[in-house]
Amino acid sequence: MEHTNAIEFRNVTKRFGSVTANDHISLSLRQGEILSILGENGSGKTTLMNMIAGIYFPDEGRIFVNGREVMIRSPKDAINLKIGMIQQHFKLIPVFTAAENIILGLPGKEKLDMKKVEREVQDLVDRYGFQLNPAEKVYDMSVSQKQTVEIIKVLYRGADILILDEPTAVLTPQETERLFDILRNMREDGKSIIIITHKLNEVMEISDRVAVLRKGQYIGTVDTARTSIAALTEMMVGQKVDLDIRRTEPVNRKDRLIVQNVSCVNAEGMKVLNDVSFTLQSGEILGIAGISGNGQKELLESIAGLQAHEGSVFYVDDDGTKRDLGPLSPREIEDLGVHLAFVPEDRLGMGLVGSMDLTDNMMLRTYRNGHSIFTDRRTPKQTAERVVKELDVAAPDISTPVGKLSGGNVQKVLVGREIAGRPKVMMAAYPVRGLDINSSYVIYNLLSSQKEDGAAVICVGEDLDVLLALCDRILVLQGGRNAGIVEARSASKEELGLMMTGTAGKETADER
Repeated sequence: MEHTNAIEFRNVTKRFGSVTANDHISLSLRQGEILSILGENGSGKTTLMNMIAGIYFPDEGRIFVNGREVMIRSPKDAINLKIGMIQQHFKLIPVFTAAENIILGLPGKEKLDMKKVEREVQDLVDRYGFQLNPAEKVYDMSVSQKQTVEIIKVLYRGADILILDEPTAVLTPQETERLFDILRNMREDGKSIIIITHKLNEVMEISDRVAVLRKGQYIGTVDTARTSIAALTEMMVGQKVDLDIRRTEPVNRKDRLIVQNVSCVNAEGMKVLNDVSFTLQSGEILGIAGISGNGQKELLESIAGLQAHEGSVFYVDDDGTKRDLGPLSPREIEDLGVHLAFVPEDRLGMGLVGSMDLTDNMMLRTYRNGHSIFTDRRTPKQTAERVVKELDVAAPDISTPVGKLSGGNVQKVLVGREIAGRPKVMMAAYPVRGLDINSSYVIYNLLSSQKEDGAAVICVGEDLDVLLALCDRILVLQGGRNAGIVEARSASKEELGLMMTGTAGKETADER
């Protein structure tokens, strides 16, 4: 069957200095289809799409739109070709309404007929099944509503080709399903859609075809109906990957951490954590779920002594003695065996020193353990070598400064070091952010090993499928509050999604 291409790349190459982000890529998007672009971090997905959007210009190769060769030198050129890209990070003015944001930057008269604009926006809302009030201010909107404004913004400008970069990263399962229904409506209306994503389950659900990139090279395009998650993973990684998370039943559970009525405010004085209570036990993994920015970071930092807070945090010794962590410094808390492996936006901003090599960064945990004026370097060196081997850290050698490694490899060093410390309480926030699939599953199973060794583990994550497969219980944060704790083996993504948005009661709460 003959297909008409909405977009076609022919041998497109893009370099940044000595790094080749896209290496002679040739692939196509058909008219009236949803194409997923799949690949690990650094595979070149976003760079390739940015060349369609006019943000980058190819060094080599040709781009065709609807069968005609084009030169896209700016976002304006892309808009003129009816191409619209919805970025991960929204570009909206909070004090403006949806309609005002949608028409912002368009040429027109000095005095706009906003009632007419709102009617036109409402027509698009009704046509594709969006849920949006054109007159609502952006600062009153949920994340999914803000994303809706960005999508309608490009539709209002006449886009027939839409590119969505990680569109479900901050959505609940219910919001994701709603978005997918809208995308299917757009496809039926003749729109051509590209989705950049790393969520394999969603790829299988929404796309017609899947194009796979690996290390800047095009591996191939397959029909979604004729492939599987295992096959796509092998195309992405170049080898078979074990996607099983080992989860054993908790044994010898004892109270290890008791959090009571913890609240805290951010730098602007806004309460970001509100009266949160729970008990963490040894030999279990407690997941923390919630839409980004609902107090996850502040909760872990409060436990680790890095965040001023109200309320109490107690550590329970093996003999049952309770210790109040409030008066203790972060170093004293760490000496009890409470370790925090937190992955902030700045990966080198907490726990690792970019100018120091792998051995020295391992030694940051142990340099006070020496019994003489000389620091023990042998043990940290052995730890560094073990982390490099077990987590497949891409480094020339262990004397390489951490700052010269890629973000994903910095992440491996950080998590590997914390796990190597055999903590009594292990707190991992977004422990696989930036990692390839193979390394991610190694980390998941290392966390399971910590649990099996008797550690009490807290894991903050974005992927609900992973939390449900890895954890024993899941605490949901909504608006900085504890929306409830569920048993991971019997809970569903839909149940978690309702709790994350505050539309489900605390019927499953379990604060022990």
